[in-house]
Amino acid sequence: MTRPFDTVVVIGVGLMGGSLAAALRALPEPPRVVGIDADERTRQIARDRGIVHEAFGPAEADAALLAAELVVLATPVAAAGEWLARLGKLGYAGVVTDVASTKAGITADAHRLLGHGATFIGGHPMAGSERSGIDAADPELFRGAYYVLCTSDATPADAYSRLHQLVTSIGARAIAIAPDAHDRAVAAISHAPHVAASALTNLAAERAGDGENVLRLAAGGFKDMTRIAAGSPDLWAGICLDNRDAVITALGDLSSQLDGFSRLLESGDRPGLCAWLDRAAQVRRALPAQWVPASAQLRELTVAMSDRPGAVGAITQAAARAGCNVEDIEIDHVTEDTALLRLVLTDEGDVDALVSGLRDDGFDVTLSPLDAEAQA
Repeated sequence: MTRPFDTVVVIGVGLMGGSLAAALRALPEPPRVVGIDADERTRQIARDRGIVHEAFGPAEADAALLAAELVVLATPVAAAGEWLARLGKLGYAGVVTDVASTKAGITADAHRLLGHGATFIGGHPMAGSERSGIDAADPELFRGAYYVLCTSDATPADAYSRLHQLVTSIGARAIAIAPDAHDRAVAAISHAPHVAASALTNLAAERAGDGENVLRLAAGGFKDMTRIAAGSPDLWAGICLDNRDAVITALGDLSSQLDGFSRLLESGDRPGLCAWLDRAAQVRRALPAQWVPASAQLRELTVAMSDRPGAVGAITQAAARAGCNVEDIEIDHVTEDTALLRLVLTDEGDVDALVSGLRDDGFDVTLSPLDAEAQA
């Protein structure tokens, strides 16, 4: 399979941008990777470690941007808008993605600021570290991690397919989710947990300030649960502000959970406490340490469609709503206006509901085992 992009520019070569650049450079047939960063030390380290082929400061970046087939915004959301506006003024006509942990705002900015020739597909790799900067860059950071791609009605099928191929080539598992649904989900599973970890750490620090030797007694469980509280305060303040409404809702739901547990404690309801804790224990034990698709259960979903913007987004988001994960995607152009979209689905989700829903929406759909011999 040919590489999906020949030249990739990564703007912001810190933990996420540097890790992505390093992962792309480590591929058997790597694209040309160019880094753009305002920090001279970061650029030098990126060159010296072979994370990028070339590195430029923002002032000298125009030529590199215009030569790129893919531009990755690995900056804070506040800075991403400036780069989107710059790309729009340059008349950039390639694919643009990002790695920010909130999606609705930046997607709206991209549609407003980019020119009609460019395609924006929001991205969020569900991976990270309490460390930051180029020194923490790791080419294995994304391996086995979910990598969210946010499509819209304007997303061309070919652009999505190419970005999906790039994401899976570095070992990540691409999943399509609408921007608003993404922001609600990460508020509960990422942003609120960070706030909770910080709250626990602050509580322990306050108890230690009262003269209790709390921090000296902190064991593995406390350290594991509060590890993420060591992340960048400036970064996380920005993330929470960018996703303010969803985070506030998630924190309210978390508070309700804690209040419910407190009420069970106050009433001395041991069976209720056990049931509350058991539910959480069962859900946590069901999370796989490393998800590996069962190859014998992989299925190929073929969808005949008109090759128009929005068609691939409607199909992949229908898969996400049904809980089905797309392991691979391929587009065969039948005529200038029609195409066959082939999705390899894992053994997750309700594939029958997906097929039924797509047929109700007017798509011609067929489903078959990917490996007929394995199914025999």
